[in-house]
Amino acid sequence: MPPGLDARSSAVLREIVEQYVATGEPVGSRTLSRRLPIALSPATIRNVMADLTDAGLLFAPHTSAGRLPTDQGVRLFVDGLLQFGELSDEDRDAISTSLQSSGRSLEDTLAEASTMLSGLSSAAGVVLAPKTEGYNLKHIEFVPLGHGRALVILVSAEGQVENRVIDIPPGLPPSALQQASNYLNARLSGRPLLELRRIVAEEMAANRTELDDLSSKVVEAGLATWTGPGRGGSLIVRGQGRLLSDVTQIDRLATIRQLFDRLETQETMVQLLELAENSDGVRIFIGAESGLFGAAGVSMVVAPARNEANRIVGALGVIGPTRINYGRIIPVVDYTARVIGRLLG
Repeated sequence: MPPGLDARSSAVLREIVEQYVATGEPVGSRTLSRRLPIALSPATIRNVMADLTDAGLLFAPHTSAGRLPTDQGVRLFVDGLLQFGELSDEDRDAISTSLQSSGRSLEDTLAEASTMLSGLSSAAGVVLAPKTEGYNLKHIEFVPLGHGRALVILVSAEGQVENRVIDIPPGLPPSALQQASNYLNARLSGRPLLELRRIVAEEMAANRTELDDLSSKVVEAGLATWTGPGRGGSLIVRGQGRLLSDVTQIDRLATIRQLFDRLETQETMVQLLELAENSDGVRIFIGAESGLFGAAGVSMVVAPARNEANRIVGALGVIGPTRINYGRIIPVVDYTARVIGRLLG
C-alpha cells in the first residue's frame, strides 16, 4: 500500500482510478460499494472519499457525489497500486513483426513504430529519431526531383537509410548532382556528417575543390539540411486525433492544441531525450510533472531506445489524457523501445 493509506483508502482509490481510466466518469459511493473487493457500506465509503479529497487525491468535478482522481491521486495509483504484467508472446511477435526494417528507410520504420504505439494505446504515439550527424556515413547521393528540388539519400555505416528533400538552384543539370555525390563519397571514409561538413568547408575556403559553383551550392545545401546547430533529431507523432476525441471541455481542447504546438519545437525534442536519458526503463509523467507541457490533464509514458552498447539512440512513448490505460501501455512502450534499440544499434 502507498505510504499514508490504509487498506480501505487504497482499495477505494484504486477502484476510482480504474473506473476513471475505463469510463472517464465520476464514481459514487453506491457504485463503489458494489465493486470493491472488501465489504464497506456507502456511508463508510463516503467518509473514506472525503478523507482522500482532503488529502488532495480526489476531487468533485461538479455538485454530484461522484469523485475523480487528481493528478496526485493518479500518481499514487501508478506508483503503488498499479498492477501490470509482461506482454504475451503474441503481442511481442506482433510488435517485432510490424517493425521489421528490411527494405525500409529508418524514417519509415520509426513512423510505423509511432503509428503502432498510437493504435495499441488509443493515444498519440511519439518517436524521437536519433541525431543523424553523429553516425558514420558510407554513402551519400543526390537525386533530382525537378522544380528546383533534390532528394538527399544518406546511408550510415550500420546500413540505416535517411532521406530528405532540399532546395537547389532551378535548372541545375543532373551532372552537377552526380558530381556532388562523387565528391562527397570520395571523402566519406566512415566519417560522421559533422566532420565531413568541416572538411568540405575547408576545401571550399581554400579553393582546392574541383566542384563548380553550382555543385558547391548543392553540397552546402545537402549538408546544412542535416547539421543545423543544436538539431535534436526528428520527432514523429501519430494519432493526434485520439487525443482530441477524448476532450470534452474547451479548456482541455486549448491544452491539447498547446501540446501540439510544443511538439513542433526543437526544445521539446531535446527535453524528451533528457527525460529518457535519466532512466533505465519506462518513465511515467502525470500532468505537468515532466515540465514539458505545464498543464494538467495530460500524461506521458516515455522510454529510451538503447543500442547494444547501451547508448541512447532515440526515445519513444505515448502522450494521452490522464486516464490512459497505464497497465497496458507501460509494457508495450518498454518492449517497443527495446525492439527499436536493437534495430537502430
